[in-house]
Amino acid sequence: MSDNNNPLIWLVLGDKRGDNAQVEIVEQALPWPCIRKHVQVKDKFTVKKPQVKPTIDHINLELSDSLQAPWPDIILTVGRRPSMVALWVKQQSAGLTRVILFGKPSSGVDDYDLIITSSEILMPPVSNVLTIDYPLMRVDTEAIETASKSWQSELSRYPKPLVAIMLGGPTKPYVYDQDTVQNIVIKTRQIIDQENGTPYLVTSRRTPDEFIHSLREQLPQGCELYQWNNQTEKNPYKALLGQADGFIVTEDSISMIIEIAKRGKPLALFPLSTGRLGWLDNHRRRLTGKLFSTRSRTVFDRIRLLLAKGLYMLGIARQVRDYRAFQSKLITQGYAVLIDQPLTKPDQPLVDELPCVVDTIVEFINDSGTQSVPGR
Repeated sequence: MSDNNNPLIWLVLGDKRGDNAQVEIVEQALPWPCIRKHVQVKDKFTVKKPQVKPTIDHINLELSDSLQAPWPDIILTVGRRPSMVALWVKQQSAGLTRVILFGKPSSGVDDYDLIITSSEILMPPVSNVLTIDYPLMRVDTEAIETASKSWQSELSRYPKPLVAIMLGGPTKPYVYDQDTVQNIVIKTRQIIDQENGTPYLVTSRRTPDEFIHSLREQLPQGCELYQWNNQTEKNPYKALLGQADGFIVTEDSISMIIEIAKRGKPLALFPLSTGRLGWLDNHRRRLTGKLFSTRSRTVFDRIRLLLAKGLYMLGIARQVRDYRAFQSKLITQGYAVLIDQPLTKPDQPLVDELPCVVDTIVEFINDSGTQSVPGR
């Protein structure tokens, strides 16, 4: 514990704003101060995925915040690369630092003391996992209002309805291929020809350049296309969150989907191609969901849970995302529609699950005791 008997808490964060936002929103609600530790990944690991283990070999230490004793009591982290740093810190503290991970772990669940994840991530039935319905997402209303005012004259010149089409990027089981290009082009033509509106397409840093090039060549007149880059002041994303009349988001883009649903905006989910074996991968994910279900009403359920734990320990069944189940929940609860249905405003924004998460973390920290962490 720190000198004033408050726990010493670090936030170990990377360069993904959507990931970081899940931790930062919790930080603001905790009753204790936290210290942010930003880690900069080496260039070669920006795309390449390093093997998950306790290490800082993948980090550019000169561009990162200091990682030295006194070691923290608690680390809150998110993402593959920052979590490796958190595990390294835990190792330096002789295992006394507790690591709370947000999102899907890229290694075993036993590596972390508490995992907070949302329902699209299928986790084995273990005791150190808290599953909420949807990812925590901070909606920066002030930034959206500022961007809306800045882009007001630019966006007001487009014929209404202004429909923002948000694009993600390839992630298993989804691919961004020519079928996806054609389906997007068809949808933009419908918005222009049938609704007399304006499709405004916004890519992300995950959207492949080749895909964007092909899309740009085939889009009809009357479309706008913004290609993501590092110049945030020229990015219309936040302005569109405030100004667009409706949103279409590719089904792989969970962060964007949640941010729009949090705003209570009309939202449609755009289906993606899954490649030749995509159907098999989706089937595997559905089976994993049934296996990992925490329901324990019957003797069969209890046997299934024991089997699930055994298969997980053997490395046969692992945590995985089930995008389709996530989308089904959004649609069933009235927060989104399928792409072939009219865009309608939901009755209410997503329920705020932050209080439940904060209560769990506070209880976890209070129950962790006051062991002396080496280096303090």
